[in-house]
Amino acid sequence: MSNSPLVSHTNLSPNHSGKRTHAIDRITPHCFVGQVTAVRGCEVFLPTSKGASCNYVIGKDGDVGLCVEEKNRSWCTSSNANDQRAVTIECASDTTEPYAFRDAVYQRLIDLCVDICQRNGKSKLLWFADKNKTLAYNPKADEMVLTVHRWFANKSCPGNWMYARMGDLAEKVTARLSSSAGQTATPDEDTTGYTRIMGSAVATAAQMQAYIRSVNSGVAQSVLDMIPLYLSEGAAEGVRGDVAFAQSCLETGNFKFTGSAVTLAQNNFCGMGVTGNGMTGNSFDTPQIGIRAQIQHLKAYGSTEAVKNAIVDPRFAYVTRGCAEYVEYLGQQENPQGKGWAAGAGYGAKVLVILKKIIGTKVEDSGSATQPSGKELYRVRKSWDNAASQKGAFAVLDNAKKCADQNPGYTVYDSTGNAVYPTGTVQTPTPAAGVPYLVNVTISDLNIRKGPGTNYATTGKFTGKGVFTIVEVQSGKGSTKGWGRLKSGAGWISLDYAPKL
Repeated sequence: MSNSPLVSHTNLSPNHSGKRTHAIDRITPHCFVGQVTAVRGCEVFLPTSKGASCNYVIGKDGDVGLCVEEKNRSWCTSSNANDQRAVTIECASDTTEPYAFRDAVYQRLIDLCVDICQRNGKSKLLWFADKNKTLAYNPKADEMVLTVHRWFANKSCPGNWMYARMGDLAEKVTARLSSSAGQTATPDEDTTGYTRIMGSAVATAAQMQAYIRSVNSGVAQSVLDMIPLYLSEGAAEGVRGDVAFAQSCLETGNFKFTGSAVTLAQNNFCGMGVTGNGMTGNSFDTPQIGIRAQIQHLKAYGSTEAVKNAIVDPRFAYVTRGCAEYVEYLGQQENPQGKGWAAGAGYGAKVLVILKKIIGTKVEDSGSATQPSGKELYRVRKSWDNAASQKGAFAVLDNAKKCADQNPGYTVYDSTGNAVYPTGTVQTPTPAAGVPYLVNVTISDLNIRKGPGTNYATTGKFTGKGVFTIVEVQSGKGSTKGWGRLKSGAGWISLDYAPKL
């Protein structure tokens, strides 16, 4: 019994009951009740004192962590016969009703459910809102069933946001499974381990920036600044932005454009329109439009779903929709239908070689852009913690300010996460006035820190769930709502997980 190839982080928990005694025919999505990364999510289930675990964690940016191998039964399910049958998934969510997911999390949940169904020989995912019917239903050989634990007191397993989408989840997964089946070249073709074009990116903007610097020391700053657009444009259409960037690296010679049919000035980073020798290809007004066109072209190959944004891809209509679900099929010679992006042999494999190197690139801070030693980079984001919203990383502060001015609601942050523009901007609007006041801590493992920010060390203690008194409020790194000092003198806590009463 294999595990998902979507996993980007593994930290196995001792909290499980050993090998299953029943084949997998159920998937149970829960809310983590916290906007955590997959790394942090896996850490939560390491102590045996927790008495809990899950098979997978989907982090706030769509990253997937493996906590308990699928062959083993996790301690996330309820005490009934379904324990041995379900793969359990904890999804990062808001800490208050309705426990909403970010879009990246929901899209990755769809990806993960599709993958679980495929590896377990299922072609349908079913949803019954009636708990008793769910428990009593015995799925057919090709069926998987969604289960939930709504009888928990706080109804956060899952919360109302996810519960309202269970039918949509089942529908989307079943449609993807049906589409995949229709694109198989031969009945015995094995696509296990193939890389889908559709889904959430695994690599971060920081990894992509670090990779391109490693292979092109003279890369233009404008290229570094536009890299987050691959993730934001990809997320908008459900396309893996890191796949698109790897393809751009292949098509442009790692943005050196040596021997390339396109130039940097064309804002065409994928050779679009270069259909023969001597052709210069299409040009686009801005890097964002060029990347959007590339993303849309990839979606045309990888999916039959409608495009979200207005079509800017001039060659969209020429693609047989859904003819290349996998990156491996982008090459015409490897495509079962003889269709694809490029005629050269092994085209998809070449893209994947680059993608693997990008994902394997090490960076100190996966949520921010890497930078040359001794140089400050100013990042333009909606908030410091929302790395996916980043418009760019600039070596010149004035350029960062101009970018922020052109994008209302965005702020310029230095490399430590401090807001430097507009003047007086802080990470939280919460004033110090009105203290002391009471807060309700909604998670059991909220760290207490020695100061107001994640740049301060933890005390090694947690608050536990409950009501606490806050006597001082300050802004600081790692919290969008600020940090509160506990009346007990134990330290500071993030107010993201402690709403005011």
